[in-house]
Amino acid sequence: MAQHEEWTGACPTVAMLDQATKTALGAMTRPVQARAGTWLYREGAPCDAYLILLSGQIRVQKTGANGREIILYRVGPGETCVVTTACLMCGVDYDAEGVAETDISARALPKACFRELLGQSEMFRDFVFMTYGTRISSLLMRIEEVAFGRIDQRLAARLLGCGKGKQEIALTHQELAVELGTAREVVSRQLKEFERKGWIRIGRGSVVLVNEHGLRALAGDDSAL
Repeated sequence: MAQHEEWTGACPTVAMLDQATKTALGAMTRPVQARAGTWLYREGAPCDAYLILLSGQIRVQKTGANGREIILYRVGPGETCVVTTACLMCGVDYDAEGVAETDISARALPKACFRELLGQSEMFRDFVFMTYGTRISSLLMRIEEVAFGRIDQRLAARLLGCGKGKQEIALTHQELAVELGTAREVVSRQLKEFERKGWIRIGRGSVVLVNEHGLRALAGDDSAL
């Protein structure tokens, strides 16, 4: 089996494309691998390739003029980056940052090939716009959450999500603030309130979940009722 057939067949979203498009992707793309912590692009850098993630996870974030960071979304296996897609279609530089949260494996389609395939293949166009539309919808939900959601409910939900059965969560106040798109001081005050209520215990660089029932009730988890 040819190498391009191996990866196009193993990636569920790409496997649904017609054979001609998969063959073109196999011929036009190049393999990309990066270690966890690698910056894949930074704000202001030229956007020169369309990345299809095969394994691992990428974090896409925005840093404000005041140094505050907010995580916009994460890209998982079989997914693409909406920021990259928008930059390629508009011919502009990156206006956000992307970093590998884990070791990643991907395929990169150069800008010229991306435009060529977009014009030639209806199925590729559908693939690009479908993944773009799905990501835009989740990004709008993220904006609504940050703009209108209660910070105490969002923090409780995030702690439960990070815990996943574990009592101790290795996250700093700053990391939680970035996840929630707020200031570290806001997170610290809310964590102290949770600790006062007996729901958590604050450690050095960690949070210990003491009473998940209280957190679930605040987060609106029906299982806590």
